[in-house]
Amino acid sequence: MQTFARGAAVWGVECPQGPSRVAGVSMAGFRVRDLGALRIVPYPAVTLLLEFGAGSPVLDGAAGRLQRGSFVAGAGLGSGGAVWARGENVECVQVRLSPVVAGAILGVPPAELDGAVVSLEDVWGREASRTRERLRAASSWQARFALTDALLARRYEAGPPVDPEVAWIWHRMVAGHGLARVDGLAAEVGWSRKRLWSRFGAQLGLPPKRAMKLVRFDHAAHRLVAGDRAARVAAETGYADQSHLHREVMAFTGATPTAVADELFLAVDDLAWPGRGTSSVPHGARPV
Repeated sequence: MQTFARGAAVWGVECPQGPSRVAGVSMAGFRVRDLGALRIVPYPAVTLLLEFGAGSPVLDGAAGRLQRGSFVAGAGLGSGGAVWARGENVECVQVRLSPVVAGAILGVPPAELDGAVVSLEDVWGREASRTRERLRAASSWQARFALTDALLARRYEAGPPVDPEVAWIWHRMVAGHGLARVDGLAAEVGWSRKRLWSRFGAQLGLPPKRAMKLVRFDHAAHRLVAGDRAARVAAETGYADQSHLHREVMAFTGATPTAVADELFLAVDDLAWPGRGTSSVPHGARPV
């Protein structure tokens, strides 16, 4: 297990030795003795958090506690800077699911999540508690990753796939860092704009324009964390100017670009999510 340290924050971070059997799935393991006031920064994937330690992570929102323990959250969790994580003696496997595969794995359409946080027990029933016990009993992090991956692969194979056109459009959005035109993507697959809006939103849980903005923001935010100046990031990631970037970052995080560049949630990504697996093309996706 590698150590990520920033100021007073010290986390243990572990990564799988190989990719998931399901394209569009990535995971990391975390051990944090004292998780205090961590701002959740939105990213273009559905979050599945599987906790198994002595403590328990807690998500707080503007109106109070959102969830304790294992949970599922729709893409864009934390928009507006409204969600913070905390806890003591936290051990968990965090899974990022491309919206293209999330519905099959979870057993519910991402549209039903709509960015909300839901207890995993409400989604998986008794399988949630059984998974927690198996993760706790596993002898190593790699064993936990293998267990989790087998579970996700089984559920994915049993679940309904999204339309291949929807999968391809999502891939194009991510591969292009949110710079493609929605109408152009609709034309590429031979769909009307209305049909794209309907099918994409129903199957992935995000309207196409919102999805594009989220993907573009994620790319820009990681450029800021890497040390690029805001003016350059704005010019190279599709924003009209630096003020436009500032407004979008504030809308997604409730913080300025300068503050976002120092967010722990993003800073750990290079260690925990090399390549950030949301750009993978899911099984069954193809050019149309």
